[in-house]
Amino acid sequence: MLDVREILVRYETAEVLRDVSFKLDAGKTVALLGANGVGKTTLIRAVNGTVAIAKGEIMIDRKPLTSMSRREIAERVAVVAQENETRFPMSVFEFVLAGRFVHGRAFGWESDADIEAARKALEECDLAEYETRLMNQLSGGERQRVILARALATEARILLLDEPTANLDLAHQAMMFRLVRERCDSDGTSAIVITHDLNLASEFADNIILLKDGTIFAKGEPREVLTEENLKTVYEVNVLLDENPVSRKVRVTTVY
Repeated sequence: MLDVREILVRYETAEVLRDVSFKLDAGKTVALLGANGVGKTTLIRAVNGTVAIAKGEIMIDRKPLTSMSRREIAERVAVVAQENETRFPMSVFEFVLAGRFVHGRAFGWESDADIEAARKALEECDLAEYETRLMNQLSGGERQRVILARALATEARILLLDEPTANLDLAHQAMMFRLVRERCDSDGTSAIVITHDLNLASEFADNIILLKDGTIFAKGEPREVLTEENLKTVYEVNVLLDENPVSRKVRVTTVY
């Protein structure tokens, strides 16, 4: 579905990403981890076509990203960015429904399927009672959930989530990851999720990509990547590893 091949991204003369390669298959979730400033958000933007690559190639469904129009990309890729620029007097329902515009209809000409998709996404994100609320009346966490609902409503097959749980409480953090995981399991959607929560990544991701200095330091299943040595090298902290007694997934505790 998504094939990233040895890409290089520069900002002026600085190399932000170099020799980054990975594949994302249908139905899979990848957690993108690393310290601040290593290129995680830049990688998301490159996959979405909003940052140019200086070298390499990105393929979606075996088609070069550079050959696609913005509409073609939007039909395939939905982005949940860090919460911003959503404090305007538009209703929650209108905001989520606007995600359906990639299917070629103008506002006011939405179909029954568009309305159903928007309402389903709101319900999934625990926002069914928020339809008439205005975006500029919501808390940061509520807006973040609305942004996820809009991405889900597009029915894009690739979801790119940039620190989607930054403003959420514990219950809604788990809900967001669970929703993404369920969408991937049910209809072959794929997701790349940037997060600083190593334990959520371990619980919900099929694979982890660990970035350091703009390149891939390690990638693989959570238990393969989340090792004491890897985390000490990338984050410069000591950790203790054990097993979640319920899920049996690797669990990380930072030693301060």
